[in-house]
Amino acid sequence: MRKAIILIFVIGSTSPTLISSPAKNESANTIRTASNTQPGNTRVGVAQAVMPQAEITQAELLRRTQELFDAVSSGNQAPWRKYFADDCLYFDEKGRNMDKAALIADVTPLPLGYSGVIILEKAQSHIEGDMAILSYDQNEKETIYGQTVTAHYHETDTWMRRHRDWQIVAAQVLRYYEDPAPGKVDPASFSGYAGTYQLTPTVTLTISTDGFQLYRQRGSHPKELLIPEAAGIFFRKGVEGRILFPLADDGKVESLIDRRNNEDVVWKKMK
Repeated sequence: MRKAIILIFVIGSTSPTLISSPAKNESANTIRTASNTQPGNTRVGVAQAVMPQAEITQAELLRRTQELFDAVSSGNQAPWRKYFADDCLYFDEKGRNMDKAALIADVTPLPLGYSGVIILEKAQSHIEGDMAILSYDQNEKETIYGQTVTAHYHETDTWMRRHRDWQIVAAQVLRYYEDPAPGKVDPASFSGYAGTYQLTPTVTLTISTDGFQLYRQRGSHPKELLIPEAAGIFFRKGVEGRILFPLADDGKVESLIDRRNNEDVVWKKMK
C-alpha cells in the first residue's frame, strides 16, 4: 500500500526535508507539492501520495460484526454508531423498520439477572468493488436468573465503502422457526376433539385418535400428528401455528381454530 509523504521546505533551503518516504516503486508523478515562494517567508510544501481505497475481507467483516454483538449485553452503543451508516435501513426479526437513531436507541443493557452471548456461524459473503454482502446465522444464548434460553436468527448485512470507510447501509434479520416444547395432557380428552370439521360443505378436515395420540387429515392427504402443547392446544412438527379446540358453554367442542400468525381460521364441527 502506498504511504502519504510530507516534505517540509525550511527558510533558506532549496531542498525539502523528507518526513515519510513513499512505498517501493512509488511513481514521482503521484506526488503533488504546494509552497509559498515569497522571499523571507518560511516555505512549507506538502507532498501527498495518491492513496488507494482500503479493501476488506470476509474475516474482517465477521470481526466487526462480532464486535457489534459482543456489545449488546452491556448496551455499548459505540460499535453500532461506528459501523452503521447514518442513512442505514434496518429491519429486525420483530418486523420493525428502524433508522440509525432508532437502532442505536434500541441497544440498551440487559436487565439485572440477565446475561447473554451471540455467536456468529455459517457465514457467507459476496464482496465486489465498493459493496460487500455478509450473510450469517446468529446463535443466541441468554441466561435469565440461572435459566438458559436459546434463539437462532439469520441476518444479511450490506456494507458500502464511502471515503475509505466501510459501513452497513442495510440489514435484515429473520428468526428461525422452532417448535414449542411438548406438554403433558390426558389422552382421554382426545375423543372429545375427534370428528369432522368444515369450512364449507366441500372443504373438510378430519380429527382422529387411536386413544394415545391425535391426528389431523385433509382429504386424501396422509395423517399428521398433532403434538399437545397444553390442554386443547396442539401444533404440527415444523409448522408455525397452533390448532385449538375451544370448549362451548356446555363443555363440548363445537369448532376447531387454525391459528396462523395470530390470525384465526375457524372450522365448524359437523359430527
